[in-house]
Amino acid sequence: MKKLNIIIIVIAIVFCLQKVNAQVINWNSTDSIKHIVTANFGLDYSVSYGIGYGYKLNTKFPLIINANFSMPSGENLVDDFKTTIGGQIQLLNISNFIGSLAIHGIYRRHETDMVRLQNFGSDMKGTFGYYRSHWFVAAEAGFDKAIVTHFKHSQAFKDEVYADVIDGWYEPATGGNFHYGLQIGVSFGKHDIYFNAGKIMQQDFKTSPIIPIYAKVGYNFKFGKYVITKPTTN
Repeated sequence: MKKLNIIIIVIAIVFCLQKVNAQVINWNSTDSIKHIVTANFGLDYSVSYGIGYGYKLNTKFPLIINANFSMPSGENLVDDFKTTIGGQIQLLNISNFIGSLAIHGIYRRHETDMVRLQNFGSDMKGTFGYYRSHWFVAAEAGFDKAIVTHFKHSQAFKDEVYADVIDGWYEPATGGNFHYGLQIGVSFGKHDIYFNAGKIMQQDFKTSPIIPIYAKVGYNFKFGKYVITKPTTN
């Protein structure tokens, strides 16, 4: 029974670990823009939908702080969802070749008939590509880590699988995934349409999730402008 308990927990963790979807941004079409609202759908361990908001700070190195919410399609939408909050900063810009780094904190919830999991984790992703005002193409790579997970087992689990199972927070970190792929997009006016896709590999570099790929189609709407004033001379 104890071995079966461990197997079920591991399976639940695998389903809980979804790749973080930071906003895909055309860095060459955000000059003086304040706000970016995004919506997307795609394959991320299941068919999932997401929305997000980003605020661009008027700093020396372009910086966008953002928050995102996503959930898989299904009958009980509130059983599984993911929220992220963090930021993306542009670190390199040479002749339209731009490199950026995104860091996010994650909260995920996953529930089955046997167990409910709540997980806190983190994700770091780097992006490098060629950006023009009306289109872009870039490579992306990152690492998504589940740091601590809370388990709440159902009465059915206790009755049918293992009566002495212990609920609570489990440490150390319960798993992580590397992800890498490509993103492309077009921009026109206040709008971006983008697509990104790639492969997922677990942190041992030997195994892959049940669905080892991800793909997403998304849309950004950009609005609000910083007023850029030139210094006056006497």
